[in-house]
Amino acid sequence: MADKNTAAIGFEKQIWDAACVLRGNMDASEYKSVVLGLIFLKYISDRFDEKYKELVEEGDGFEEDIDEYTSEGIFFVPDGARWSEIAAKAHTPEIGTVIDNAMRAIEKKNKRLKDILPKNFARPELDKRRLGDVVDLFTNIQMIEHGSEKDILGRTYEYCLSMFAEQEGKRGGEFFTPSCVVRTLVEILKPFKGRVYDPCCGSGGMFVQSARFVENHSGNINNISIYGQDSNPTTWKMAQMNLAIRGIEPDLGSYSADTFLDDRHPALRADYIMANPPFNLKDWGADKLKNDVRFQYGMPPKNNANFAWLQHMIYHLAPAGRIGMVLANGSLSSQTGGEGDIRKNIINADLVECIIAMPTQLFYTTQIPVSLWFINKQKKQAGKTLFIDARKMGTMVSRKLRELTDEHIKKLADTYTAFTEGTLEDEKGYCAAVETAEIEKQDYILTPGRYVGIEEQEDDGEPFEEKMDRLTSELSEMFAKSHELEDEIRRKLGAIGYEI
Repeated sequence: MADKNTAAIGFEKQIWDAACVLRGNMDASEYKSVVLGLIFLKYISDRFDEKYKELVEEGDGFEEDIDEYTSEGIFFVPDGARWSEIAAKAHTPEIGTVIDNAMRAIEKKNKRLKDILPKNFARPELDKRRLGDVVDLFTNIQMIEHGSEKDILGRTYEYCLSMFAEQEGKRGGEFFTPSCVVRTLVEILKPFKGRVYDPCCGSGGMFVQSARFVENHSGNINNISIYGQDSNPTTWKMAQMNLAIRGIEPDLGSYSADTFLDDRHPALRADYIMANPPFNLKDWGADKLKNDVRFQYGMPPKNNANFAWLQHMIYHLAPAGRIGMVLANGSLSSQTGGEGDIRKNIINADLVECIIAMPTQLFYTTQIPVSLWFINKQKKQAGKTLFIDARKMGTMVSRKLRELTDEHIKKLADTYTAFTEGTLEDEKGYCAAVETAEIEKQDYILTPGRYVGIEEQEDDGEPFEEKMDRLTSELSEMFAKSHELEDEIRRKLGAIGYEI
């Protein structure tokens, strides 16, 4: 696995830092559409120019034939919308209008982008001098040539998404799941081929990592089909752009829509489902969904959608399908609103294959502790569930943010693989394979700490009697010292007229 930890990022941060000159007094949400829109426009222009030059050199006159581009997954950039023409007008008052018109022209020639691209660069509050400076910045970077990866701009796009999530706080979490969390899901599920679905896809991170996994393991990206949905119109467009950059053609429905109330893929049965649904979502529409076929294990409470999301995904799972999802830790043990019964029914159906308790501070936007749930309709280890306590894993990359390293992710994936192959040995404090009968004894609570136990401490070689004598002696000295300090405090207070 290539090292993609944020701490190792250089080029992406340079673009972010340089583009921040445009920020001014603009809200992060506005700034986001400007920066991501420019990155998108520059990238498709670079790819178009590269192919255009090839066709010119061939000399057959096909350089303006749209089919020559679309057949290779390259967006056709029409005359008047190409970056060279935008760059030439970077420092004119009409630069905003020029970019808006370029976006409209690209949408017109590429139907899958219709009404997707941002077209708000001409608005008066956007400083045109700064906009011109950022255009210059991108002009001087050949994004498709920078580094050894063709996805360098995709990585830049993803990095900027993460930075916006951090800046926007809680609202930013609507569209971004930290890369290390997504990679953990992907490395465990290994979606080589089939239908991949995310019912709350945000900016499309699950799909991007799935495609990257296939490519990194010498597979064919065309062997996976992408399905998704999101209720936020801005986020839905962002996902379309994020995937378009990478040449991925998803089916995200014909418009943004609420997954529970307007399921855009009612007949889908997916081979892999990966999702990070909103934690503990209230007012999700339970009153309108009584007797819904998706909730076969019990009706979820109206003030918490955790088990609505889980059951929606189970319903959309193919007969041999698997789920990897992020849920707040409350779902492991909650007994309120019938959640305990729903969890019990899902466990007794032998669907829960693995639970991983994750470390804190992985998310930009919440301190809610989370776990990863893995559901499998055809478990290799029938009647058993793997519990992993990963709370001690991860490295702090800033004062507030932790990331799982590649080594940590590999360890989790290897542990899961060993379990499915029947070669796993339980490790105190880390992992345990548990029979369903034992989970029943624990009242169907799925907290990994209940099952993996406490990590064994190394014997320091000091005999117990000697250790107790030493510790009680040290404690006696501390008590004596504390009495001395109490007397000293009393004297000091008495000297200024206070008695205690």
